[in-house]
Amino acid sequence: MTDAPRTARGTRTRARLLEAAEQVFAECGYSEASIVRITEAAGVAQGTFYLYFSSKLEIFEELVEDLNRRVRHAMTEAAAGATTRIESERAGFRGFFEFTAQHPALYRIVREAEFVSPSALRLHYTRIVDGYIDGLSTARDNGEVGDINPGIVAWILMGIGEMVGMRWVLWGSDVADDGAAGAENDPTASGTSRVPDEVFEQMMRFIQRGLGAPAPGTPPEHAQKTGKDRT
Repeated sequence: MTDAPRTARGTRTRARLLEAAEQVFAECGYSEASIVRITEAAGVAQGTFYLYFSSKLEIFEELVEDLNRRVRHAMTEAAAGATTRIESERAGFRGFFEFTAQHPALYRIVREAEFVSPSALRLHYTRIVDGYIDGLSTARDNGEVGDINPGIVAWILMGIGEMVGMRWVLWGSDVADDGAAGAENDPTASGTSRVPDEVFEQMMRFIQRGLGAPAPGTPPEHAQKTGKDRT
């Protein structure tokens, strides 16, 4: 990887290249994307690209890492004021869905990584899971959830968020009530919507039951006893 920029201007240029890469990779896919297209979208000379990245693969891998860093930050920031694990899950999922609505390219780019850079794909998911494991382990030890395996549950929760986000945020109204995609639907990086309240609440009820978490408003001493009773 090339050295980090040494000036504020260089930092801004590098960020502009990453923003342009997000747009180009989402619209064209990795194979059709090019350094020329990225530099044109960023409004910089092609030679400038090589001051910050050595290749198309390097900027792609850096983009996956950048999106991962930003989505984790969005989830952490959203859940900062939560006082229980279920509140943290609720706020974190809200943060994730909002980020997805603002950055629908996340889906296509992460899926492209499966073929372009499997190591980047694995790093993306494991970094999210690692944070989940820490939080779930603490919640289990505090009796906020039942006798769960944090490593397994972390992957389950991430799968729920990804699929719900794809169906209701990314596809939005282009999917019929029976789940069939509309003729004009583009599941890779199309227009965005939001998760309806009914869907979000049902998802959270499902997660709450799966975690063995007490209902909101349960007194702390009863919540801790209930959690331990499920072990």
